[in-house]
Amino acid sequence: MFAVVKIAGQQFRVQEGDSLYVPHLSGKSGDTVEFSDVLLVDNNGGLTTGADVKTTVKAEILNDLIKGDKVIAFKMKRRKGFRKKHGHRTQYTQIKISSIA
Repeated sequence: MFAVVKIAGQQFRVQEGDSLYVPHLSGKSGDTVEFSDVLLVDNNGGLTTGADVKTTVKAEILNDLIKGDKVIAFKMKRRKGFRKKHGHRTQYTQIKISSIA
């Protein structure tokens, strides 16, 4: 059994027991979160989509804050002496899917 869940504007294909990194969620390690925005459910070959889906996905937060790789945005105009360097690290949360019901 698997489901496609929308978390923070992104879609994830999840199964029970999966561990994945999602955009930062509020909460601490050990908290449980519930996702009700389920787009598709496969229950032993039977697909359910759209408004017929009455499923919620429950997950546990393993690590509340994980930083991604550093991304650098460097801007420069030649012969003008203009240089600008910006960077950021995207924040993620590691969750583990506990149940699809």
